[in-house]
Amino acid sequence: MVAERALIDSHCHLDPRSFEEGAEPVLGRARQSGVGAFVCIGVGGLAEAQYACGLAERERDVVATVGVHPHDAAQNDPELEASLRALATHERVVAIGEIGLDFHYDHAPRDTQKDVFRRYVGLARQLKKPVVVHTRNAPGETLEILESENARDVGGVIHCFSEDLAFARRALELGFMLSFSGIVTFKRAEAIQEVARWVSADSYLVETDSPYLAPVPKRGKPNEPAFLLHTAAFVAELRGQTLDQVAAETTQNAVRLFGKRLVVA
Repeated sequence: MVAERALIDSHCHLDPRSFEEGAEPVLGRARQSGVGAFVCIGVGGLAEAQYACGLAERERDVVATVGVHPHDAAQNDPELEASLRALATHERVVAIGEIGLDFHYDHAPRDTQKDVFRRYVGLARQLKKPVVVHTRNAPGETLEILESENARDVGGVIHCFSEDLAFARRALELGFMLSFSGIVTFKRAEAIQEVARWVSADSYLVETDSPYLAPVPKRGKPNEPAFLLHTAAFVAELRGQTLDQVAAETTQNAVRLFGKRLVVA
């Protein structure tokens, strides 16, 4: 199973906390499997954001994002925010995120999560860069903030899509794309699979969210960008398409969303 067209991993964590061996061998395995470009997510703290930017400087097929994950919202003091705002202007930073709301784990107070989410949507609008959204157990609140903060001005992506068709419709109305991770391959993911079948050709992406959420048949193992092929192939089967068709559509969508700095090898 090999795609003739390169895939883009639209959301992967590659920092040392994610891969002790370093990003370079991970990227090498992914390239050999047919992944041609990578969006490296710089969240978890300032060090992770700096790492993502540095990796994007060194690797031609890597671009970066920076932001504050909702788990870390309570850490968003003025010093961190100022540092991230400066990093966000980096030419290799193509989006702000992942940012959003996580009411499943509640690692940060919900009001704090909402405030930080709003602040970084505002930053995205200032810089005219798209938003990478994390949402879990907060569908209504997530959409309300995206709507009230005029996120439609820059658009973005609902990463690791795990909501239903009603949510998907509203997200697309706001100019957001939907990104499917290994979750779509899980047996009980019927609602997500329904959306993957339904979504139009110009409105979806694929991702790993590595090192999390490995797809079937790699479930239970640490995920990595090389496994993107399994998710893309599953989505292709759902949609009644070939793997090459899904690769072509998602690559075109990712380049349109993240810009021409996303060079596909």
